[in-house]
Amino acid sequence: MHAISIPDFILEANLKRRGRVHALESIDPARTALLVIDMQHAWLAPGHSMLEIPAAREIVPNINRIGRALRDAGGTVAFTQHSWGEWPEFFDLFTPPGFKDDAIAKTAPGTPGHELWHEMEADAADIRVIKNRPSAFIQGSSDLHEILQARGIDTLIVTGTLTNACCEASTRDAAALNYKVIFVGDATATRSDVEHNAALINVMQFVADLWMTDELVGMIGASAERGNG
Repeated sequence: MHAISIPDFILEANLKRRGRVHALESIDPARTALLVIDMQHAWLAPGHSMLEIPAAREIVPNINRIGRALRDAGGTVAFTQHSWGEWPEFFDLFTPPGFKDDAIAKTAPGTPGHELWHEMEADAADIRVIKNRPSAFIQGSSDLHEILQARGIDTLIVTGTLTNACCEASTRDAAALNYKVIFVGDATATRSDVEHNAALINVMQFVADLWMTDELVGMIGASAERGNG
């Protein structure tokens, strides 16, 4: 699990802007979706691909806990499964030899790498979409936005991998589309603590509210109770 460290001046700046610790202090579970980004064998299976993020295996229990809590409260769970069928040529400048071919082959639909990690708890009623860009919400990447809008979803809980790539990209575009976004610090993962914390600091200031699993599960339960009261 990543060691999370947010500088005090960032926390103090957030508190000054908002007047409270959290931007979102409650949710409407019926209008909330847990977004589980790219928790596939390509990223989680040891030695399967150059895409592997070992820390992603450690966040599986937390994602499953949030999913159970939200389903029980009447919310929605949505999984993205990435497929690098279309590779932006510009990415070649940032990747080592062989990475492109490995990523395309190991995320192709129908291959083991494309499948959800076997420890992820997925329900038959959950949403599943294939995306082909880091952001699930950018034009042409997936039909996730249309599916969520049809269900009246206005709040997202972002989890998965990579924190500073697909999770952050999807969060920024979701906020721009007017979703309220919660980003879960101990249910997202990337290559290193430094990269993870940098992404948390980036998103928590203007595009997402940062929560941890324990407090989030409690908030989901409390929100459900208020709705039933």
